[in-house]
Amino acid sequence: MSTTAVPSRESSRPAYKVTALGVLRSEWSKFWSVRSSWITLGLSATVLAVIGALASAAYSPDSGGGTGPPLADGAVGLALTGTTFAALAVGVLGVLFSAGEYSTGMIRSTLAAVPKRLPVLWSKSLVYGVIATVVTAAGSLAAFQLGGLTLKDTDIALSLGDEGVPRALAGAGIYLGLVGMWGVALGVLLRSTVGGIAALAGTLSIVPGLASLLPDSVADVVTPLLPSKAGEALTALEHSGSLLSPGAGLAALVGWVVVTLAVACLRLTRTDA
Repeated sequence: MSTTAVPSRESSRPAYKVTALGVLRSEWSKFWSVRSSWITLGLSATVLAVIGALASAAYSPDSGGGTGPPLADGAVGLALTGTTFAALAVGVLGVLFSAGEYSTGMIRSTLAAVPKRLPVLWSKSLVYGVIATVVTAAGSLAAFQLGGLTLKDTDIALSLGDEGVPRALAGAGIYLGLVGMWGVALGVLLRSTVGGIAALAGTLSIVPGLASLLPDSVADVVTPLLPSKAGEALTALEHSGSLLSPGAGLAALVGWVVVTLAVACLRLTRTDA
């Protein structure tokens, strides 16, 4: 008596393999599929350009110190006036990009598709960090170019070819991109949009003021390492004793991102979604 082999149902299923590139593509699609994401990021770059252009247009020798020395950092300092506001917007969007999945419950589907979990965090932070860096660097360049139209006949005028100018404008984009990545990490770590936004906004805006209340010997060490001050080190043309060098400022910012991502990784892998 002959028997016919029945093909296994499992063997007929196509084999799907999770790859790093696939996870990156997924997170890229998630970001651009939500209208509020690219609108908010576009508004951040627009605000950066508009505030910088307005600050440049409002400058006059009398407001810059009269017969005294010209404004610190010249046209670059005015062009990047909106960096503080852009940092808050970009950071908050980073929190929403990650913590929003916890509030909607979508994170369960995401982690079911990527069982190892960690590639989700790496991909999400990398995708958003790159997008935020490119978009805000373009906004910084636009602010400088627009401001240059009104500052070309003043004592603080600078051109794009002047020493330190490209580094400062690129530094603004890098700073804002890292703030965005930090926001993503905070969102995964705290799993709360409100908590993540509060932690980010407080560290960027409130903690520097509180640090000034510390004894001078402590404040001089702690303050330059804060994210907002490290960002100033990346964008400043002239560095005072209260700021780190550009390289040290970049290292401090990367440290904030890496440490927060590391703690977020621990919680992501050790606790349920």
